[in-house]
Amino acid sequence: QVQLVESGGGLVQPGGSLKLSCVASTSSIRLYNMAWYRQAPGNKRERVATITSTGSTNYVESVKGRFTISRDNAKNTMYLQMNSLKPEDTAVYYCNAGYIADYWGQGTQVTVSS
Repeated sequence: QVQLVESGGGLVQPGGSLKLSCVASTSSIRLYNMAWYRQAPGNKRERVATITSTGSTNYVESVKGRFTISRDNAKNTMYLQMNSLKPEDTAVYYCNAGYIADYWGQGTQVTVSS
């Protein structure tokens, strides 16, 4: 069983930045492909960014050039640096890890509003 704990969400003005963190309960997380998802009220959960166990990354078109996903396996941690935030980025952001099984964090709220 892998536990994932997100942090770093909050309220930010349009154009601002936030950095989300996802800490895993095991060092075996280095073997997992990981991802950030988000879900806004009334919307389906959307995959925002992915990072493989070898560090390859991919982004949904709407966040390219603004968000950066990264991982530090020595700290069992994945990050999402979010810059130039827009109101449409408002959502609950979830950490996901997949390998033998699929695991989710509890989510962290990101609100972009003036």
